[in-house]
Amino acid sequence: MRDTIKAFLASRRWEQFIVTVIVVNAITLGLETVPEVMARFGNVLVALDTLILGIFVVEIATRLYAHRLRFFLDPWSVFDFVIVAIALIPSTGAFSVLRALRILRVLRLISVVPSLRKVIGGLIAALPGLASIIVLLALVFYVFAVIATKLYGPTFPEWFGSIGASLYSLFQIMTLESWSMGIVRPVMEVHPYAWVFFVPFIVCTAFAVLNLFIGVIVSAMQEEHESAADDSRAKMLSETAILLEEVRALRSEVAELRGERRAG
Repeated sequence: MRDTIKAFLASRRWEQFIVTVIVVNAITLGLETVPEVMARFGNVLVALDTLILGIFVVEIATRLYAHRLRFFLDPWSVFDFVIVAIALIPSTGAFSVLRALRILRVLRLISVVPSLRKVIGGLIAALPGLASIIVLLALVFYVFAVIATKLYGPTFPEWFGSIGASLYSLFQIMTLESWSMGIVRPVMEVHPYAWVFFVPFIVCTAFAVLNLFIGVIVSAMQEEHESAADDSRAKMLSETAILLEEVRALRSEVAELRGERRAG
């Protein structure tokens, strides 16, 4: 019985059904934010949301029955369990803020769609490399923030009056959001050679360090893809080897049958 349920839960049709339910749930939750829609179809949307939550609960319960405690050994299964558990918490009283967290159910698409799981797996694999880049970026920010505070703090205390203010201003400059007309050009009106400070900062952060982030993530994604491809090839080779063994056994049986006929 459990093997049959496992096969059903792993089937393509069930996966497509769950993806459809999640997408419909995302649409209904979005419609609930529109007052005009809620005024006309509020009861229908609430009933549909309750039905979808019931489907998720039944699915999780079925997976728990099929896999037993092994269910909690799979990180994606635990992720699904937590998402559904949050949705079951009463959204009244002190927990009313959790009502907004129902949209987290949409994140179940990550665990259901294999391609999305590969993306998240690649991001997780990239975390060690990203940690080193974050430390490097923090050092660069700290050095430039100290320099900016000393150089421009007295004349522009709102932007560079303290380490914290300088860090925030430099972060805005790194994102290239209104960095020129908003910060750098006003500073250059008082300090004409301020560009000597800000241009190297932008080159070091926006164009160099941040591109390292992209490089590490792309490399991790590639390794994740190659690992999945290797697993697929290994599985295919294993199945091929089993098939060859069965063919050899069948040929041996056929040869024995022919020998018996000739002997008879």
